[in-house]
Amino acid sequence: MAQVAVVLSGCGVYDGAEIHEAVLTLLYLDKAGAQVQCFAPDKPQAHVVNHLTGQPAPEESRNVLVESARIARGEIKPLSELNMDFFDAVIFPGGFGAAKNLCTFASDGGDCQIEPDAQRVIEEAVEEGKVIGAICIAPALVARALKGKERKPIVTIGTDAAAAGALRAMGSENLPKSVNEIAVDEKNKIVTTPAYMLGPSISHVSLGIEKLVAQVLSMI
Repeated sequence: MAQVAVVLSGCGVYDGAEIHEAVLTLLYLDKAGAQVQCFAPDKPQAHVVNHLTGQPAPEESRNVLVESARIARGEIKPLSELNMDFFDAVIFPGGFGAAKNLCTFASDGGDCQIEPDAQRVIEEAVEEGKVIGAICIAPALVARALKGKERKPIVTIGTDAAAAGALRAMGSENLPKSVNEIAVDEKNKIVTTPAYMLGPSISHVSLGIEKLVAQVLSMI
């Protein structure tokens, strides 16, 4: 049975993990019979956004692990406890949390900083030949973690020119793909799909995520 870690970054598209992407990932892993453990960093969110208005809520503070536990139904561990020796693959759903709480790509682009445990996990996965899946904006996290490495990561975040340029600045290559497609980096064992970078709806997004999960499991 495949052992897969899913790394969440909060709960909600604007300041955490994109809920549709996270749930679809968990659904397709479960349907495939994989054993899944969710993880998230135990730290404050970069900020809180009111998802009704789309505006920041500066008076509020939330914890990434606590918020991620909503999606995981409480079955979640701190990212600091994720050891890739015990997993065959790791998948990062998207949402702005991946670019705000796991790294600072949302504000700093190609000059972003990365959460140390996210850096460690991605490096461990590559070094140990484990499979990495990254959805929506999360490929930027992978690009940052592997910045300066000998083997250039090949990913997709869709067709956004500005984001693709930032990935190139970090040494990665972006393959333009549609919402129902995936990019496969065979050498680094990285699988990516644009999801809500392109949208437009959950039914469209589900097509790429289903393919990503199947590809990740096939590469284990």
